[in-house]
Formats: sequence, C-alpha cells, structure tokens
Amino acid sequence: MTGFGKSILQLPTKKVTLEVKSLNSKNLDLNARIPSQYREKELQMRNTIAKSLVRGKVDFGLYVEITAEETSTKINEGVVQDYIKQLQTIDSSGDLTEYMKMAVRMPDALKTVREEINDEEFKAINGALQNALKEIDAYRTDEGLALEKDFNIRIKNIGELLEKVIEMDPERIEAVRERLQKAVSDLKEEVDENRFEQELIYYLEKFDITEEKVRLANHVKYFTTTLATPDSNGKKLGFISQEIGREINTIGSKSNYAPMQQLVVQMKDELEKIKEQLLNVL
Repeated sequence: MTGFGKSILQLPTKKVTLEVKSLNSKNLDLNARIPSQYREKELQMRNTIAKSLVRGKVDFGLYVEITAEETSTKINEGVVQDYIKQLQTIDSSGDLTEYMKMAVRMPDALKTVREEINDEEFKAINGALQNALKEIDAYRTDEGLALEKDFNIRIKNIGELLEKVIEMDPERIEAVRERLQKAVSDLKEEVDENRFEQELIYYLEKFDITEEKVRLANHVKYFTTTLATPDSNGKKLGFISQEIGREINTIGSKSNYAPMQQLVVQMKDELEKIKEQLLNVL
C-alpha cells in the first residue's frame, strides 16, 4: 500500500530528517539512502522498517544537516602546504593567495573526521524512525478504510446482480426450450415427442447453472466475512476473488441467453475493479 511518513529530530549539533515512502509491491523491496557514518546501523534500521511495513516498494532516507558552528570537514594543512611548495617550485613569481586557492582544490586537501555514533544519539534516531513508521502506518490505515468501503460496494453489486440472474433463470430456461421447439418445428418433420423431451432435458441440464449460483453466493458471502476480520487478508481475498471469477465465467458460458450474459459482463466488471485494488492490500 502507498504511504508516506516523516520525522525531524533536532540534536545538539545537527538536525536529522527521516523519510519513509512506500508504493505497492508483492514483496518488501527496501531502498535506503543514509550517510556513511550511519552505515553500521543500517541493518538494524532495515529490520525495524521490515517488521513494521511487511511488504511494498519502500524508500527510506536519512538526511543530516549540521547546525553547530564546528564542521567535521577539516583542511589537511600538511597536504595543502606541500601543494603550495610544488606550485612555487614551478613558478616562484606567483601570488601566494592564488597558490592557496589552487591548493585547496587539489585531491586530499580536505579531510573528513569520521564521527562515531553514540548510543544516546542512535536511540533518539531510532525513536524518530518509529514516529515516521507510525505516520506511514496511519496513512496506510486511512487508505485501507477507503478500500474496504469500495470492496463492500463492489461485492454488494455482484451479489445484487446474482439475485437478478437467479430471478431471470426460469425465464432463460423457458426461452431456450421455446427456441429448440421452434427449431424442430421449422424442420417440418415429424418427431417422437417422448424422444424430443428426453433430448430437451439432456440439453437443458447442460445449461443448468444451479450449482454455480449456489457457489457464487457462498463465495460472495465468504469474501464479505473475510473482509470484516481485523487480520491482513490481502492474499486470501485474492484467492476468493479468483473463485468468484470462475463461477461468473461458468455462468456466462452456460447461460446462452443475452440478457443474462449482460448481467455476467457487469459482474466481471465489478470483479476486475476488486482485483485491481486487492494489489494494494497486505
């Protein structure tokens, strides 16, 4: 599910910003962008995120802004002085200021003092990460409630269309019977009425959808019941929707009646919308 969480932590010498963004994905795909001095804690932070978000394409960013007057980057005096000496050897008539400008641009002229992370600082950062995860979880919860409302509407529509199919079924059977009788009468041939009735019954049994109607009604009810549980049932709902699709397709193939096939198309449309959104459910 999609979501975004952000937390800002103000430390004595720096401001730390943590951002977590998630997009839909079947598995957990975590991409972390953090400064080098926090690499030793990366695995621990990854585990914290994985436990909270379970799955999704997740981008985690940790950004540090130094707010103190001191900086961790220092001028490497010995290296700079050596560069100036070399430049003066090449051209002794040059200005020292110009040599200084050139020297500080040379490789290794600046050095960064690696700052160790103390336990108190990481504890504060981990707390900020937890806050960001709570924020993204709240975002996901709101989206989940919207999806639940949409699912209930869609599955209710399928149930109502099924009721119309059930009401229409006797009419369909009668229409099929009349169509067959007309086809036989158009042949202008004498037929054995008993044999005709036997063949008609056999033919109508092939188009009987009683079992499909019962199974589809049960699957719709099961979908609604599963949706109402507090657990994460994205995959389970996906399996149920597949079973719903099978019954709808079978009804469509057996119906042999245009008005009923129109209802089947409407049920398929509602089911496809459910399947699209189920990709967003954990």
